[in-house]
Amino acid sequence: MIREAVDQDLSTLSNFAVELFGDTLEVQTDEIKILLQSKDAHFFIYFDNDIPIGFAQVQLRYDYVEGTSSSPVGYLEGILIKKAYRKKGYAKALLSACEAWAKGKGCTEFASDCEIDNETSIQFHSAMQFQEANRIVCFKKTL
Repeated sequence: MIREAVDQDLSTLSNFAVELFGDTLEVQTDEIKILLQSKDAHFFIYFDNDIPIGFAQVQLRYDYVEGTSSSPVGYLEGILIKKAYRKKGYAKALLSACEAWAKGKGCTEFASDCEIDNETSIQFHSAMQFQEANRIVCFKKTL
């Protein structure tokens, strides 16, 4: 069962976010508190009975999104299913909920990204009919 996240889900969301994005629990909790109040961000949680087994974060992006031509664009910021529950269609169901949310916000395009060497994520995106828009390598240096 998929449910829209509410303030009371902060701990669950934060723990999933640490697993997916890294950072500390404190950093993720602070960020998610803000996002839960935003009209431009949304979270969904997938439950197996009463056990949270995954989540997805979707946002509206108003800046340029690679390969798109409209604004805002629905953007899959992150999606995670616990390892024991993978390959059962749960991530696809979460993605569908995110896409429906974005469409309800007036979006006509939906996008996402992943690290260039994250083959699992690339395979997921391809299986979900995302089309690769570009590959880039980012650089930085200290001044």
